[in-house]
Amino acid sequence: MVKVILGADAIHAPLTGIGRYAFELATRLPHCEEVESLRFYSLGQWISEQAVLDRAKTVSTQELNKPTLRRVLAGNKLAVRAYSMLMPIWSRQKMKPFADSLFHSPNYFLPPFPGKSVATIHDLSHIVCPQFHPAARVELLHRDLPKSVSRADHLITDAESVRREVIDHFGWPEDRISAVPLGVDASFHPRSHQETLPVMQRLGLQHGGYSLYVGTIEPRKNLARLIRAYGRLPEALRKHFPLVLGGSRGWQADEIHDLMEKATQAGWLKYLDFVAQEDLPYLYAGARLFCFPSLYEGFGLPPLEAMASGAPVLTSSTSSLPEVVGDVALTVQPEDEQAIAEALRSGLENDQWNAAASIRGVQRSRAFTWEQCVRSTSAIYKQLIP
Repeated sequence: MVKVILGADAIHAPLTGIGRYAFELATRLPHCEEVESLRFYSLGQWISEQAVLDRAKTVSTQELNKPTLRRVLAGNKLAVRAYSMLMPIWSRQKMKPFADSLFHSPNYFLPPFPGKSVATIHDLSHIVCPQFHPAARVELLHRDLPKSVSRADHLITDAESVRREVIDHFGWPEDRISAVPLGVDASFHPRSHQETLPVMQRLGLQHGGYSLYVGTIEPRKNLARLIRAYGRLPEALRKHFPLVLGGSRGWQADEIHDLMEKATQAGWLKYLDFVAQEDLPYLYAGARLFCFPSLYEGFGLPPLEAMASGAPVLTSSTSSLPEVVGDVALTVQPEDEQAIAEALRSGLENDQWNAAASIRGVQRSRAFTWEQCVRSTSAIYKQLIP
């Protein structure tokens, strides 16, 4: 059995992407037969299981604006350099007594560790599309990610496409990196008009009467093109199925918000801002079409959650997204605005495709479970410490 130390830096509400992945590992690994014990390490400190659970609790919109490590490092090169210099020193001292354990960082960066170690690399967007990140974050990843890779005994990615990128970029041995797909929570499943009614009424929506995007409002998600493509649809179609955007404001979002404001005034866009975790399953289940034409993703949890909820999906034909949606979604080249507009119209108007995509999406989503993700991860631990 393996003694595991799990990095918990990414676990904080709202749980999206990497935070959700880390939280699922934190709560499910103790139940794996390969795991003897589990400790949590965050920003140079040991933290309790209760602290991990507290961090994951739902937050208010106001709390989202509080400073976080990610926000500080996003735009402050001095803070990035100080963090990069001091964290390994703190970690080296803390880790000395745990050489018989395995350290897993679910968030790219591995501290110096005397025992076996695993790092999960979710994407290489700082290399593939650096223009979509603050310069300080790109600098941090370019400087420190190679160090993490060199310390790792094994690497994990969420998708085969990213696995290939890591192998090609770092010259990493193919037998020391595994693609382990993420899962979808059981709360995401189809719901009837009656079941979604309270949330629909509170948000001012109608079940089956809107298109939906969920995620951060930022350039990498290709929202400017999505909004412009939606503006190409016939006005009657836009008004009948308004575009609903749910997510917190991200980096360099001014242009996107300007487009959102104009479309809102025109009566065919509604911005919900941050959506509470408990509302998301109902919001997905009520959508006529889920739209996610992202320019690059290491996996893409929102399309998977949408499929599990019975929402037909339109997404990109690039990066990892085809691995998630298979042949059950409408896929487009994300830089082709006209192609996005044509796919939007087809997804909204074609009742036959819409109904079939809903059923097939639910079926496909069942192949992605957190139980399987954690089982595959713990099996990697066992390979390193038999």
